Amino acid sequence: MNIFPLIGLGVSTQNSSGNSLDVRYHLILNKNEEFLNTLDIEHPGYDAIDGLLNETQNSEELKEILKPTLPLGERQKLVIHKIEDDGAVSNICDAYLKLYLLSLTVSEPNSLNLDGIFNALPNVAWTNHGPVDPKEIDKFRSEHGEVAVKSVDKFPCMTDYIIPSGVRIADSSRVRLGAHLSEGTTIMHEGFVNFNAGTLGAAMIEGRISAGVVIGKNSDLGGGCSTMGTLSGGNEVKISVGEDCLLGANSGLGIPLGDRCIVEAGLYLTAGSRVEIIDSNGESVETVKASSLSGKDDLLFIRNSLQGTIQCKPNKKSVVLNESLHKND
Repeated sequence: MNIFPLIGLGVSTQNSSGNSLDVRYHLILNKNEEFLNTLDIEHPGYDAIDGLLNETQNSEELKEILKPTLPLGERQKLVIHKIEDDGAVSNICDAYLKLYLLSLTVSEPNSLNLDGIFNALPNVAWTNHGPVDPKEIDKFRSEHGEVAVKSVDKFPCMTDYIIPSGVRIADSSRVRLGAHLSEGTTIMHEGFVNFNAGTLGAAMIEGRISAGVVIGKNSDLGGGCSTMGTLSGGNEVKISVGEDCLLGANSGLGIPLGDRCIVEAGLYLTAGSRVEIIDSNGESVETVKASSLSGKDDLLFIRNSLQGTIQCKPNKKSVVLNESLHKND
């Protein structure tokens, strides 16, 4: 589904040099749909806003008209930004608009062009007073008293900008803006979700969902488990977990899984792992690289506790989530 072009209306916090540190969007819309309107802003519609944006003088008049509807604080300015198409990220307004689309679950992970996003985002001290330039934190403290710095990062916590409906997050510092969390998702304290990653349905997350990784509905990531991302380290394969899957505690995954698969606790399965295939009769059939099993359904991966070999057997068990844990209303 092509949702572009898009227009976003929001507020940007600036440093002392007038450079943007973030963008908090309050209105996002295209020609056919309004995706976000946090303050019930009355506006003339996409075409009217687009027409005014194309005329510099009228654009400034539009900003003056809209200013009273938005809470502009110290160090803040009004932003009206348009993205024509899904090109590479060229500035902070592009970056935040696309991160919003992901966390609003308008766009699924890996569906947007995020090339250039790291260069477009500044490093920011995220404080209890909002975003601050790390180089100016000491001066900021002298002016505002006690300042708690939650993190120093290019990406803020998702919940400081968006709280998706029907989700539960035990430690919000471990979910970045740009995470895609479907309704019914529960993120426990050890869970982590990067930007451009997340769940496609109700899921229990007690492990790490790296950038680019998607988890199918009714799947369970056990405590401390890990999924390999593609941001660094040379891995180019997008890792995904199918529906009704289980990654055991402290396990790791380096291949895409199909539906109804289980990786036992403590087993790290990489693409190059040598895996012994065991048939339904318990007989060894062949030994293959784990990558050749990518995307296949109904597999159980275990480590033979006597021989130390990784084995793959037909999975006859079903993974069932506790429904009461995922009614996040």
